[in-house]
Amino acid sequence: MHAAPSRIEVVVRDEAGVQLAAAEDLEAEGAAPMSRLTVRDGSIRRENVWPVAADVGLPVILPGGEVGILLSWWNAEDHSSWRWQIELSNSV
Repeated sequence: MHAAPSRIEVVVRDEAGVQLAAAEDLEAEGAAPMSRLTVRDGSIRRENVWPVAADVGLPVILPGGEVGILLSWWNAEDHSSWRWQIELSNSV
């Protein structure tokens, strides 16, 4: 998730709308441009991260809820700047 607020509420549903996991007031330590959300056994974990090569190809939730695929990521060693590319597409 890009540019997540300091606290978030997350609900994960399957294609039929059945709730698979939920969490309220998810916070993460440290400042970073991305928050990694991990769903396991009905619970959700949040970790603020600076993406690495292994994150390329993964989905990124943008503010407003649209989802893109991370195509590339670079950041300065001191985290003072970053550059990234995502792919957005639609299907009906």
